[in-house]
Formats: sequence, structure tokens, C-alpha cells
Amino acid sequence: MTQQASDVIAGRNAVSEALRGQRSINKILIQEGARGGSLGELVAAAKNKGVPVEIVKAERLDKLAPGLRHQGAVALAAPIAFQSLDDVFAKAAAKDEPPFLLLLDELQDPQNVGALLRTADAAGVHGVLLPRRRSCPLNAAVAKISAGAVEYVPVVQIGNIAQAIDELKQRGCWVVGADMDGVDFYAANMTGPIVLVIGAEGKGLGRLVKQKCDDIVSIPMNGGVNSLNASNAGAVLMYEVVRQRRLFQ
Repeated sequence: MTQQASDVIAGRNAVSEALRGQRSINKILIQEGARGGSLGELVAAAKNKGVPVEIVKAERLDKLAPGLRHQGAVALAAPIAFQSLDDVFAKAAAKDEPPFLLLLDELQDPQNVGALLRTADAAGVHGVLLPRRRSCPLNAAVAKISAGAVEYVPVVQIGNIAQAIDELKQRGCWVVGADMDGVDFYAANMTGPIVLVIGAEGKGLGRLVKQKCDDIVSIPMNGGVNSLNASNAGAVLMYEVVRQRRLFQ
């Protein structure tokens, strides 16, 4: 089987080869009720590499791979190679800058993720962290919305968000979450090594993630609506980091 597009790989053999290779795989989709020895081996290989496996209706696979004999297996592959936290911190050190990271807490909307990547590149963010599960796949749509920013901003896939935050704290970062219940962001100190955490559309930060943050900040709302969408809020806060760093450097 062949690859239908830059972010969709269809067919059991093709998916197995992608797992064996160096391609960054976001997720494996398996047709509900599908059987066969090769399928079991494929699922085992995915789990061994930490790639999420989701059971879906046949209609979803047909839509993702129109006209192709997907054999009950489709992989959603990232259009870029993911990087590591070590890569991100090395990038910051090479620029002689305190680390500046953006962590997206289970965002689902490609528009928001793409826009945040674009702003992250413009604001000089050293790396964007995306959870493997319950997040929008880093696919061609996100890459297009980001206007090519995915080629310049290192993207790191993480497992458990709370554990990732603990590691970032151990590396010396101050973790700041965005939430309506937080203090006015103008009063927050965001000049040192920092991780900005933006919550999911609608529900915001997860409960445990919010508890793990060192500081919770909010954006003053003076109009008729009571919140900004994730990409707008993230843009405001990223550029507050830029402003403070320039002011106090």
C-alpha cells in the first residue's frame, strides 16, 4: 500500500514500515472488529513505541484514505520530525537565552494549534510541547495554518502532562498556566526560564495540570465576552514574556 498524503499512511504493511522507520507517528487508527495476525503485531509495535492506538468505525478510515485499501489500519503521521526536551534546551543555550516553552494542554482545534505555532515562532519560543493523547494531531492542516512555522519551532511530544511539568521544574523552569481565575498577567514575573501552559478549548486547564503550575495568570476582559480563544490568549501571553524580557534584560 502507498501513502495517500503527507500525513496519512494507509494499509497494514505501510503502517508497519512507518513504525519501524524514523517517521514521527501521531496515532494509529484500527478498524472496529478487524482481525488478523499482522494487525495484532502492528498494535503491539505501536504500543511498544508509545504510539496511541484508537479503535474507530470503518467509515472514518474510508474518509481518511479514500479509494485506498486500508485493510483496517491507518497511521496519522506528523509532517515533521519531533524533537526532544534536550534539543529545546540546547537551542535556548545556543542563543544564550533563558528557556521559553509553550505547553498545549490537550488542544483539539487545528486552527488554534496552527496559530499558536505561528505566534510561537514569531515570539522566539524555543519549543512547543504537545501531549500524545487527546490532542490535535500535528498534521498537514496544522502545518498549513502555522504558515510554515512547524519547520522552525521544535515540537516535542510528551506523555503524561503532569510528569512533564515536574521534569521542566527540575530543569529550572517556572510554569505559568493561563486561566480565568488567575492573577492579572501584568503582575506576573515572566522574565526567567518559563513554560506557558494553554488549556483546551472550552474546558481550559486540567485540574491536575492547574495544581502543578507555579503561577496562574489571567487576561483582563473589559468587553461583553468573558474570554479569548486559546490562540489569542496564548499570543497575548507569549508577547508579554517578550515584553518583560526586553524590559528587564
